[in-house]
Amino acid sequence: MKGKQYYWIIVLCVLVICCVWVTGCGNNDKKETANECPYEEFIVVDVFDLTANYQGIQSGWFGEVVRKKFNMELNIIAPNMTKGGEMLFDVRVAAGNLGDLIICKGTNGQLQNLVNAGLLYDMENDLYDKNIMRYQAAIDNLNSSVRQMGIYAIPSQVSVNAPTVSSEGSEPAFGPYIRWDYYEELGYPEIDTLEDLLPVLKQMQERHPVTENGAKTYGFSFFREWDDNMMNVVKQPCCMYGYDEYGVVLAKADGSDYQSIIDDDSIYVRMLNFFFEANQMGLIDPGSANQNYDQCFKKFKNGEVLFSPWPWLGKSALNTISNMEDQGKGFMFAPVKDLQIYSYGCYPYGNQDSIIAVGSQSADPARLVDFIDWLYSDEGIMMNGANLFGATAGPEGLTWEMREDGPYLTEFGIEALLNGGEVEMPEEYGGGTWESGTSTLNYKTVVQCEKSERGYYYYYDLWDSVKDLDVSPLAKDWKEKMGADNTMEYLQKSNMLLIAPGMLYTASVETAEQSTIRYQCKRAIQNYSWEMVFAPDRQRFEELLDEMQAAAKSYGYDVILEYDMIHAKAKNGAE
Repeated sequence: MKGKQYYWIIVLCVLVICCVWVTGCGNNDKKETANECPYEEFIVVDVFDLTANYQGIQSGWFGEVVRKKFNMELNIIAPNMTKGGEMLFDVRVAAGNLGDLIICKGTNGQLQNLVNAGLLYDMENDLYDKNIMRYQAAIDNLNSSVRQMGIYAIPSQVSVNAPTVSSEGSEPAFGPYIRWDYYEELGYPEIDTLEDLLPVLKQMQERHPVTENGAKTYGFSFFREWDDNMMNVVKQPCCMYGYDEYGVVLAKADGSDYQSIIDDDSIYVRMLNFFFEANQMGLIDPGSANQNYDQCFKKFKNGEVLFSPWPWLGKSALNTISNMEDQGKGFMFAPVKDLQIYSYGCYPYGNQDSIIAVGSQSADPARLVDFIDWLYSDEGIMMNGANLFGATAGPEGLTWEMREDGPYLTEFGIEALLNGGEVEMPEEYGGGTWESGTSTLNYKTVVQCEKSERGYYYYYDLWDSVKDLDVSPLAKDWKEKMGADNTMEYLQKSNMLLIAPGMLYTASVETAEQSTIRYQCKRAIQNYSWEMVFAPDRQRFEELLDEMQAAAKSYGYDVILEYDMIHAKAKNGAE
């Protein structure tokens, strides 16, 4: 009898071992083998992500890749998508648990504050043998600003290139992108300044007042969720004249000018006037104040908007192969003559404005360190950075492949990346469409011009094989008119690109008083800016400008202006 018992015990053990081997490290219906995933316990990871434009569980093919490799799901917590999002950070900090994985700012002493509060996990012992340590100089530099010994965070957008090399690919980060097909219809009218673009857009709107689906056409459509020190959409044209923000200061890329954003003669107030005039002409979508990024993107995709301040918005939404080749429509860079496009230089020490870290309350911090290491690997960079335009290409073997003369998009990749992203993913990638399954982290580990260990650019729009694909009538017409193969080439030939060297600079920690003043001022500036854009007439616009300036001053604006001015100038002089 005992022999039979032993027999069945042995059989049962064998069955258990087989089940474990078959199911791997997943729970329930997880299919991968133990060799593919070393983690037995399935976990849900709360990702507190200041840059995300999506909230909830990461689904689709990227979610499936993460599940198979790490047996975990990413639950994105996005202040951008939450009412009172700015307070969410403070609430979670006060609770002692910001998240399991954290993507936030690391400048102005914020990293030190998080370490002081005991919110970050020291990754040093877990990282010493990881591939990510090829960026050790950038990692050490970031963490040297922290008084406590250890590695508490990793900087974004790392690069091996010099600081004076533009970090962008074939398109700049900012620019006036317009419906080129409509511009061609008008006979390519000359545009001396950005303000001269308004009557051009008005003519486009008058010729095409509604889309094919009956929706009204507008020159501009935007959203609130990216507003910070100022109204975000108003800041974008400032970047087209060589300025970018440092707090409440707009600093020119070459260090030649520094402005307070609320001064009467500032570039920011000029652009408030620009959008006010646009609204007076009926060019601004009245729904802008009450929509989010996704809703805005859909309007671009449906052809309801004529101007885009970023290539990755207008072009990714509308410039599909079918639209460009079959219908000849799409967004292209407009020839505005007086522009000086702000370009970010490469960051040898990474971009410390956006960092990634592991929360101290994480149940499995070592697994999250492995995940971060993967995000900075060749495979992770290609997966996490994949999107519809100016991005990485996704899974090798599915969307792209290596050939003797370099990387090529597969037929599937061309459909997924260049034709709208609505192609269905294979079942082994979880199904769904390509577009709906891309990473929602919105976190760039490397700059666009960075190359992999195998020597190819991570970003597919820089591949020779992809450049040869763009033979649409729209692209051909733009190239002939502009005398360049792509926008960056045009800007360089025209001496219209202003590169801000990717210098490393760490500002002193803000005091509690300064942080309070900044919060009050930026809320006032945001709210008044929106009112000014939609002001009923010029008189009310000027009244609101006076009120905005007075309100900011009453909160102590000059205190943070002095702080930001000192550090903006010091940053440009940093080495």
